[in-house]
Order: sequence, then C-alpha cells, then structure tokens
Amino acid sequence: MILADQVATEAAGFLLGGRLQVGDIIALSGDLGAGKTCFARGVLRGLGFAGEVPSPTFPIMISYDRPDLRVPVHHIDLYRLDAPNEVDALALDDALHDGAIMIEWPEILGDRLWQRSLQIKLNRTSDDARRLTAQVPPSWKDRWPFP
Repeated sequence: MILADQVATEAAGFLLGGRLQVGDIIALSGDLGAGKTCFARGVLRGLGFAGEVPSPTFPIMISYDRPDLRVPVHHIDLYRLDAPNEVDALALDDALHDGAIMIEWPEILGDRLWQRSLQIKLNRTSDDARRLTAQVPPSWKDRWPFP
C-alpha cells in the first residue's frame, strides 16, 4: 500500500490502533525517516491518546496507559541497542500480559521476535510517500484493516 504523506501514514496507524488488543505486538521496520514513529503516533491516536508522541530513541521505551487509551501500549525503539539480550531488561513478556507493544527496529531482536508479531515495513518512495508492506499473522487475520 502507498501512503501519500505523513498524514496518510498516521491515518493508517489510526485504523490499526482501533483494532489493537492486549497481547498484540507490532514490529515497525524501515530506514531512518521512513515513518515508523509517525505510524506509531497514529496507532496511539486510534487508541484514544491525544498527547504528544515523541520518538523513544533515547529513552528506549515510553509507556502509555489507561485512562489515556483503551489498551496500554509500550512504544519501544531498539535502535541504540547492540545485542538482542539487552532487551531482556525491558521485561517485554510481562508487558504483554496487560497491554500491547510497538517495537521500532525489531531487527535487533533477530530470531527472538515473537512469531505472532504483526510485522510492518515502511519504505520511502518519493518526497513524502511511503510504501507499507506487512506480514500479517493469523491472530490479525480478521482485524487487518487494509485490502
């Protein structure tokens, strides 16, 4: 799917956010500036969050909780990590018991990325446009909002 600009990228995330459930994992891949955080902002908006959504590059994880949104979400950016085992300190499996997680730069996890992850890749195609491709796991089959 082609997303014409940042507005369209955030709108696609918004649609997905409306379908997010506890235990879901969204893995967002793409080069720097591909729109991962913009898409994540849309997901959070789709869950009801109206505040600022900064990139979690420096804090590594930013958590968003009720009552600001209907499903708690942990927004994680692994860009600054060097090895998959550094993720263990984030206790992500525990976070999935009562919320969902969005991971930017999931490639850092290698084969440790959960098989049930919804994997979304964003690539720049022109000035502001992005191409969204996805690997949709069975748990998302009836919830995937795009043709």
